[in-house]
Amino acid sequence: MNFFNGELLEFLEGYAGRTTETERSLPDNSVDTTTELQSAHSEDIQQLQLTNDDAFPVTAFLNISFSHHVAIFRYAKEYDERKYYIQLAYQQRLKVDDLEQMTKADTYSHRTSLPNNFFKAIPDKTLALRTLQMFKDSYLLDYINVEDIDVSDPIDVDKNVIESQIVMNIKNFIMTFGKSFTYKGHQVHYDKFGHDHWIDLLFFNRELQSLVVVELKKGQFNPSYLGQLAAYLRILDDDERLPGENPSVGIILCKKADKAYVDYVLQDYLKPMGVATYQHMQNRLRELLPPEEEMKRLISEN
Repeated sequence: MNFFNGELLEFLEGYAGRTTETERSLPDNSVDTTTELQSAHSEDIQQLQLTNDDAFPVTAFLNISFSHHVAIFRYAKEYDERKYYIQLAYQQRLKVDDLEQMTKADTYSHRTSLPNNFFKAIPDKTLALRTLQMFKDSYLLDYINVEDIDVSDPIDVDKNVIESQIVMNIKNFIMTFGKSFTYKGHQVHYDKFGHDHWIDLLFFNRELQSLVVVELKKGQFNPSYLGQLAAYLRILDDDERLPGENPSVGIILCKKADKAYVDYVLQDYLKPMGVATYQHMQNRLRELLPPEEEMKRLISEN
């Protein structure tokens, strides 16, 4: 009985969590098995109707090696977790050793973190995980008070105003990001081939041993921001990075971002970058308080 006609059924049942015998019965010849997997068609897999799961990553499943599947079986025990690592191994073109590191480090538990390309752009997967853990997907800049900067509507707050407020409260900003950040400057100027580059906020992170760029954007995420940030990281790695330091990391801090879209457009960038969102005090209060008319009604009733 060849792998696809017989043992593939049991293999897929293992992914669905229907058998605990799968790992012990895996075929030894991973090269031949990989060939059989990749010669199978997605329709064949779907016809098995093992999970009734339309989201099962069939394309990814058929295009990673059998050795990848073995690693996933050994270190990921839940069905959704296994699906996650199948897709991750395929999208990031991970080597088996890298996949094992990521499963052991429980990358799955950090999947809701900020959109990023750290695991693709940083060869050391342990460092990539530390980098991911260093940043949040959203920051509350509660020391930025719109009333103090004479703007009636938070929508009208300019990104330069926010940057100025951050610089004025740099200790608070560092505490928001983490104690391992050291502030190096704002609007840091670099000239490259006669072209001016101005980095919004520049830090050094002691734990990561790398420079960190934070670029502030007023509104919705725009993919053009990534190209600008990649250029800054290239300049820093060429001109500022010291021997023994890790590659520079870039974070875009914007008002809104569609996580799925950001993840998609990040795929082809080689410099480690992530995208986080921010709120300031008035935005947060607006979320917590009822609408103005409701507030008036409550006040009048009392």
